[in-house]
Amino acid sequence: MDHFLENLVPLFGIVFTFGIPGVIIFFVFHLKHKERMRMIEKGFTPEEAKAFFGAQTRKVGNPYGSLKWGIVLTFVGLGFVISYIFTEAYDMSDSITFALVLLFGGLGFVLYYIIMSSRMKKENNMIAKNNQANQQ
Repeated sequence: MDHFLENLVPLFGIVFTFGIPGVIIFFVFHLKHKERMRMIEKGFTPEEAKAFFGAQTRKVGNPYGSLKWGIVLTFVGLGFVISYIFTEAYDMSDSITFALVLLFGGLGFVLYYIIMSSRMKKENNMIAKNNQANQQ
């Protein structure tokens, strides 16, 4: 009986890897199709439908997202390098790696916050000066 169950493991792996995401994607497209068919039944014109679905487009993301992840991943890499140095040179345990990666990842986020807060203050000051100049 154990041999039979062992043979089912790859089958379940394939089904769960490809089957479940495939079913989810199918239902997403199916629900979009049903929604659009109902809009046609209600008498929406193509312009109204485009306006309705155009309002649901992606929101504008953070323009400084690359800066954030660049800083954080650089600091995480620095944490790995320092943990490697500590484990090799000072014969420390490998458990320090996890702590250093978290520490340096957090420092990366803090550095990003500091950079962005100073940048936002500068932008707000420039906007305030422009508003004062426009009012005069």
